[in-house]
Amino acid sequence: MRLYNSGVHARFLVPGTYGRGDEIDLPDEEARHLSRVLRLGSGAVVRVFNGQGDEFSAIVTRATKSGAAIRIDAPHATVSEPRVAMTIAHAVLKGDKMDDVVRDVVMMGAAAIQPMVTTRSEVTLPALDRGHRRERWERVAASSVKQCGRAVLPRILPPVSLDEVIDALRRVTLGQPALMLVEPSANTSVQSLADLDSIPPREATLLVGPEGGWTTEEVERAAAVCRLIRLGERTLRADAMATIAIAALFTRWGEY
Repeated sequence: MRLYNSGVHARFLVPGTYGRGDEIDLPDEEARHLSRVLRLGSGAVVRVFNGQGDEFSAIVTRATKSGAAIRIDAPHATVSEPRVAMTIAHAVLKGDKMDDVVRDVVMMGAAAIQPMVTTRSEVTLPALDRGHRRERWERVAASSVKQCGRAVLPRILPPVSLDEVIDALRRVTLGQPALMLVEPSANTSVQSLADLDSIPPREATLLVGPEGGWTTEEVERAAAVCRLIRLGERTLRADAMATIAIAALFTRWGEY
């Protein structure tokens, strides 16, 4: 019997409801990672979480080429989720850059990610569907959650157009702010983060544009439901903007 004695325990995502003493099979992808990548065997001590906030210590009871099973042990303390449930509505970027955005905003504590297509996006909604991009982003999010220690798996929402996001925001309950990040050169009425209330809301939505930026018409339409925000005077990369903005907002709202 192989034993895994490292003080750092591997974490595995196993959706469902379970408790101490239950023996459960790992999902295929997680089983392959356990046995073929980490090369763990029976007796290894690992951690499992269900993506809804519950995490447990567990013991590997089976690890073969055909699958792996674990026995659930004691509950394990989880990392606290941010007080503000932040939805990142992000224009889909070209190439694999959106993978990096998903990875990083999940690590920073985003509660949900809303991919969207804008006027200057270099991809269409049908192309995203054909490429199974949402499923890919879900895998990226799961990997990021496992790495950063969260026990809650953020939702990756179906890709939509910017107009659909704006329409949805019109129906949002009052008190849940929507913020649109705009370029320093935007000539519409724009605020800084210092203008935001320092009292944290329960929920918030952050809109981030594509590499080519928003069109003037998009900013005007969004201004009806969003506060227009800029982060200083420098122009930031589209794939870094969301991560920087979350850090700044969470600082403003006392998360750090």
